[in-house]
Amino acid sequence: MSAGTVSSRPEPPRIKNTHARWLDAAGIHEPALRAAFEECRKLHADFGRTYYLATLLLPPAKRPYVNSLYGFARYADEIVDNGDPDTRADTLINWSYQALAGLRRGESTDPVCRALLHTMRVWDIRAEHIEAFLASMLMDLNVTEYPAYTDLQTYMYGSAAVIGLEMTPILEPCQDGAYERAHALGEAFQLTNFIRDIAEDLDRGRLYLPLEDLAAFGVTREELEARVVTPRIRELLRYEIHRTRRIYTFAAEGIDMLAPSSRDCIRTALALYGGILDEIERADHQVFDRRAAVSLPRRLRVALPAYLRARRQWEASAP
Repeated sequence: MSAGTVSSRPEPPRIKNTHARWLDAAGIHEPALRAAFEECRKLHADFGRTYYLATLLLPPAKRPYVNSLYGFARYADEIVDNGDPDTRADTLINWSYQALAGLRRGESTDPVCRALLHTMRVWDIRAEHIEAFLASMLMDLNVTEYPAYTDLQTYMYGSAAVIGLEMTPILEPCQDGAYERAHALGEAFQLTNFIRDIAEDLDRGRLYLPLEDLAAFGVTREELEARVVTPRIRELLRYEIHRTRRIYTFAAEGIDMLAPSSRDCIRTALALYGGILDEIERADHQVFDRRAAVSLPRRLRVALPAYLRARRQWEASAP
């Protein structure tokens, strides 16, 4: 979907009964607000298959709120990645300004922002997380590489870590340590994307592997641009995968710090997204001529048992 397609905002289709029941369970009854949440759900379903699948393991009353967080993030991301190069800077700046103005007013006529504001009020999500996210999206307009990992972490805080921090209240943490692990999980997801999408990002003129890492393995950006996996590039990718797995291991400690009804969702998302690293290794690190993905049979093997466990948990905890 191009940013132009997103911006055209066609009339939302009739909300299917299943999704209407989610909105009913969440206490979202006003028609325009329901339509706003449905727009976010469609963005989530269309562009975040793994995350969307994992969201189905949450109690129905929580799913619309997660849809709104992902829908907001994806809408901005689509402007940056797929918008018209001649207008995307102005489009993103103007949309960000309107989104932040809506945060200050506490209301918005933009459907995606309206759903987000409602979610923020219900779950007491801090506005500074949204501000940090939009700041990182604006960085993508003119920052094309990161000298050091610490520089990349600054970007990832807004582009990914805050998504984990926004999600945590919805997941109902039972220990404060859950927030630190959520921050880490957002980073791990983002690093997985960076490794998988090197070719796609280079096509957009951006590189998210730190230059200090390239230098440590004797790799130059020009070598990456040649799109051939050399022994040095393969060692670089092994290093990036190893670091990302360490972060996943730390983040996984936070799963048991969440409400029991939230654990299968996050455990499944971690297993499926972490599985992308397995697929990259299985392809001998060939990231330039293919996009690593977890197969449907594997996704079902992970998600179906988790769904059954999660459903039993919802039913056991229902009033």
